Amino acid sequence: MSSAQTDEVLRREVIGAAVLNLAMLQGGYITWSQLQAVPLPDGSTQRVVTMAGIWNPADFAATLSIMTSKDGPYADQILENGQIEYHYEAGSDGGRNRKLRLAAELGLPLIRLTKIRDGYYIPTYPVYIVDVNTMSRTVTLAVDESLRGLPAGSLLSPIEKSYAERLIRQRVHQPEFRGRVMLAYHGACAVCSLRHVELLDAAHIIEDKDENGLPELPNGLSLCKIHHAAYDRRFLGITPDYVVEINGALLDEVDGPMLRHGLQEMHRRPLVTPVRRRDKPDRDRLAIRYEAFRAG
Repeated sequence: MSSAQTDEVLRREVIGAAVLNLAMLQGGYITWSQLQAVPLPDGSTQRVVTMAGIWNPADFAATLSIMTSKDGPYADQILENGQIEYHYEAGSDGGRNRKLRLAAELGLPLIRLTKIRDGYYIPTYPVYIVDVNTMSRTVTLAVDESLRGLPAGSLLSPIEKSYAERLIRQRVHQPEFRGRVMLAYHGACAVCSLRHVELLDAAHIIEDKDENGLPELPNGLSLCKIHHAAYDRRFLGITPDYVVEINGALLDEVDGPMLRHGLQEMHRRPLVTPVRRRDKPDRDRLAIRYEAFRAG
């Protein structure tokens, strides 16, 4: 790798880290306006996005970021080996697409921005282009350096397949789920309204170890860590009508202020839910989980 390429990789590392840190402070998502001028450690700012979807800054050798959306004309497809198929712009192989292919040739890391709502995105960094197919106008992305060399899905060993699935959960599904939940609940606990995102979890109603425990917003709740733990251990339940209940034995227990204010006083409190109907927790899933709570 030339010194110029090394310098570019270092610049990308700084920008990628700045984007991820900004998103982390908000619960996992970043806004369109923030992406226009991401603050960097040296006091400068960097534009990271364009309406065209592929951003090629003039002072970079190759593409810096790509934007994707499940609502777009071509949804990304996750392949068996944990890599992602991304459809790039139709038309000439010049312009933006030329720099996209150059990023593959040079092995440069990119920022992947997944749109979760108009003006809101989940960043993934680093992402590498491992293959370019000019016939189908697709590139294959690896969301972790360790996935760059994995063979096609049919050639994966069971260990490799398990490893790829785990990385996709960690690097794609979980961050997207968290970002969607934190945005829908405005960065607050649905039980107690605590507003420190660093103390909040994106909790599953149907647990993710269950085949129906999908990382989608109707199966999610924004819970602070104490109420998430209480929910998982059936000290706390939520009715299908969005009412919080506390385990009867716990209500009768006498202990310090944390038990009294943190749990007992939450009994029969209405759950705080998102404004948009489509974002609200699914009542059928809540009913399944509530029955488990009642059963102890």
